[in-house]
Amino acid sequence: MKPLATALALLLLATPVVGAETCLRGVNISGAEFGEIPGKPDKDYTYPAEAAFQRLGKLGATTVRLPFRWERLQPVLDEPLDIMELARLDQAVRQANDAGLIPILDLHNFGYYDKRQLGSKELPAARLGDVWRRLASHYRDRPKLVFSIMNEPHDIHSAAWAKIQNVAVAEIRKAGAAQLILVTGTAYGGAHSWTADLPVGNNGRDLVDIADPLGRYAYDFHQYLDADFSGRAAECSAAPRAVKAIEDVTAWLARHDRRGFLGEVAGSTRPECLAALKQVLAKVDASPRQWLGWAYWGAGAWWPPDYVFNLEPTPQGERPQMSVLTERFKAGKSRAQCGREGGP
Repeated sequence: MKPLATALALLLLATPVVGAETCLRGVNISGAEFGEIPGKPDKDYTYPAEAAFQRLGKLGATTVRLPFRWERLQPVLDEPLDIMELARLDQAVRQANDAGLIPILDLHNFGYYDKRQLGSKELPAARLGDVWRRLASHYRDRPKLVFSIMNEPHDIHSAAWAKIQNVAVAEIRKAGAAQLILVTGTAYGGAHSWTADLPVGNNGRDLVDIADPLGRYAYDFHQYLDADFSGRAAECSAAPRAVKAIEDVTAWLARHDRRGFLGEVAGSTRPECLAALKQVLAKVDASPRQWLGWAYWGAGAWWPPDYVFNLEPTPQGERPQMSVLTERFKAGKSRAQCGREGGP
């Protein structure tokens, strides 16, 4: 083969083909985002045990969302990642992959580092880009991994937030990482308010302007069922509006030729809430061209036994919510891929 042809062939092999993705159906496992900063591992915060990943893999999940704190991973901004914290994250990623799961690395910081807000003079977008460049460089050779840029930013204008995320996306790609990226909206990324005119802007208008040279990204939406959609109550009086929100976001995704992921959703053990949870997940699964999947909130060995959304098993067995999830895991087995050829 001639040198030019060889180089072209290598380039084509190295260039990811954006198309259908593995359908991501799973849960959030909390623990690494717990406690005051900095905190001590296994005292103030914890990463999931290997058994937690194995359990979910055996139940039929395909993904796990792993929340962690920026301040612990990068104690000094613009400086190298903490070796020990990165080793803990590495172990979780490896154990998730070994269990057949695709881990979603969730920077669980709500648009802040300590008390500094992203977009401010103290915390410009370049600093978010820096931590993601370092993470992307570290993980670029692990294809079964998803990067989730930021959990639930809530008081940053949507137009500014789109630009901030674009900095992070650009740095991830410059680092040579081709993994799927999840971006989100401001106002906690709520599906119910995605196209609303809010004091912090309009996600449906401004977040269309995400720029990814590979086109391999999706929007991370969150949707709870209680009256104010906050996920703090056992009641689910807003379930009809939550279902309508999923329908509206599905239409938005289709209209703009984009893809979405329901990164947080939950319901209590009340029969009406279990029924609503089932309905929401079925709505997402029914539109695989628009939705890559979902992750229930929340598993994690450190949740109190009486936590309303606790997914950890009891001495009597799995909780009622898990029955809803495993039913959807089984229903989704016939469709291993979501999205469509050509990417967003």
